[in-house]
Amino acid sequence: MNAPQPQVIKMYAAREEIYPRETKGRYASLRWVFVWLTQLVFYGFAWLQWNGRQALLFDLAARKFYIFGLVLWPQDFIYLAALLIICAYLLFLATAVAGRVWCGFACPQTVYTEIFLWIERKIEGKRSARMLLDKQGPSLKKFLKKTTKHVVWAALALWTGFTFVGYFTPIKQLAAEVTTLSFGPWEWFWVVFYAFATYGNAGWMREQVCKYMCPYARFQSSMFDRDTLIITYDSKRGEPRGARGKNADTSKLGDCIDCTMCVQVCPTGIDIRKGLQYECIGCAACIDACNGVMDKIDLPRGLIRYSTDHAMAENYTTAQIRAHALRPRVLIYTGILCLIVAAVGSALWLRTPLKMDVIRDRGAMGREVEDGMIENVYRLQIMNTTEQAHTYRIRVEGMEHLHQVTADTVKVGATETLAYPIRLRADHDAGHKGSNKIEVELEAIDDPSLHVSEHAVFIVPR
Repeated sequence: MNAPQPQVIKMYAAREEIYPRETKGRYASLRWVFVWLTQLVFYGFAWLQWNGRQALLFDLAARKFYIFGLVLWPQDFIYLAALLIICAYLLFLATAVAGRVWCGFACPQTVYTEIFLWIERKIEGKRSARMLLDKQGPSLKKFLKKTTKHVVWAALALWTGFTFVGYFTPIKQLAAEVTTLSFGPWEWFWVVFYAFATYGNAGWMREQVCKYMCPYARFQSSMFDRDTLIITYDSKRGEPRGARGKNADTSKLGDCIDCTMCVQVCPTGIDIRKGLQYECIGCAACIDACNGVMDKIDLPRGLIRYSTDHAMAENYTTAQIRAHALRPRVLIYTGILCLIVAAVGSALWLRTPLKMDVIRDRGAMGREVEDGMIENVYRLQIMNTTEQAHTYRIRVEGMEHLHQVTADTVKVGATETLAYPIRLRADHDAGHKGSNKIEVELEAIDDPSLHVSEHAVFIVPR
């Protein structure tokens, strides 16, 4: 009797290549609308000019963020944090209402995968041609097609990396540096890194990013409920599935003809007929494919459609689905989002584009100068966040017989920070011994609405 042979159990399954079939339909057109929209914004806004400078620029070296007519400084970081919170709540709201609609239509991974797949189809052909090409042995034709595809992918990825860095280094300056290859080390790093990430994620990894790397796929279920719109297969109508042959008894068959078109078009390679799966990105390609098949066999559309668990179980009408969409979770998300947007909008509207810090010279608490007068020295840290230069008048109030020795006007350039020293003097018997509260006011001569005041103290020696 032969001894049992040891078996090797592999804990890792090799990836099976997915060849998504191209599909046409309402949702496919909508996906391409978002592809064009997002890429026009990404590639176009980097070149958009505003007041003689780049409209969108996150100048980390100068610590200034330019967002069209708005200039944000490090002190304004709260606004950027609020923007991230708004984006997060928008994502929560969209997920609660329509599942992974962000993933299917606007996520950069989906968008660039769609673009890279389009390039692949144009060079290597349709799904069957690509599958056949990959099965073939080495040949000159295969080498040329593969090389051309990867060169185009790499060129697009490099352009994407260049554009990304162009939001942090002025893109016109960056373009001039390209001609001489005079990038700085960090510019080289980020252009190549972002290009490599785009090329690798959209060209090679594709669905693996959505299935294994993206955390959103893992925690999305916590934002779902039975009234969340998801892509569903109507098993009551579709089962039992079977082909429509000449001699087939269609009275015993459901509407699904088991053509697997819904599987062939899926970018993550799942079978939606098995129910909701975390790999589903909600792109609705299976809906377009199934509707096309239903049209060909003269059956109603909607065997695969956007619906909810409640709607499938209770046979809700479209009006009932919409009514159930306005549930407490959605209303809470909407209310919080509206409050945050209103608060941030009001803060930006009421924001004074002039900031000043009054810093007293701590090296001399208060010194006696000629004629027995007491002098204190201060440094005004003035930030003009507008994009026009202004001349400001300095006024000091709070003590009698207090006057300013230095000039009472100062000019600050556009989006400039200036440290301006001032010297204040008072009679020896003015105020009281110790610290006296004063107020320093700064007002633009050409625009009185630009004014700010800060408290300080004037020290009279004991």
